[in-house]
Amino acid sequence: MSRPEVPAAEDRDADTGLRLDAYLPYRLSVASNAVSGLIARAYEDRFGLTVPQWRLLCVLAEDGGLTQVQIVARTVMDKVTVSRSAQGLVKRRLVARSQNTADGRSHVLALTPEGRALHAEIAPLALAYEAALISGLSPEDVKLLKRLLTRLQTAAGQLSGEAEPPKSLG
Repeated sequence: MSRPEVPAAEDRDADTGLRLDAYLPYRLSVASNAVSGLIARAYEDRFGLTVPQWRLLCVLAEDGGLTQVQIVARTVMDKVTVSRSAQGLVKRRLVARSQNTADGRSHVLALTPEGRALHAEIAPLALAYEAALISGLSPEDVKLLKRLLTRLQTAAGQLSGEAEPPKSLG
């Protein structure tokens, strides 16, 4: 049995102009997955938390009591992930769920004293990981990276509302 003929590399690249290792959305995804995986292992091993649970703890530590709808908007996590994360944190008594006085159909989630203590314990670790990740960058590079990521996130948000992809990105 013979193998199918594979075009030479230059012919493959000429077909579409797309090289995955140079494609920015792919590179962003790979970098995000690498960082998330590293941090996820640390949070799971040391604290028994998933990354979504950690994000939920952080948002509640920063903003106080929030509804799940507000958490979805603030974290850009989907409703199911927020709901499952909240359930796990409530079960561990790190988050308390109470009736929303402004809207009886929803609940407000807030950190318990145990949740605040856990957040205070994990925050230095999170900051240490961030410092290690950016240690090879200058302060100016870090500021530029944050600005560029904000611009990319804004552009992605704008594009997600479009019915068709852009005709030209040039």
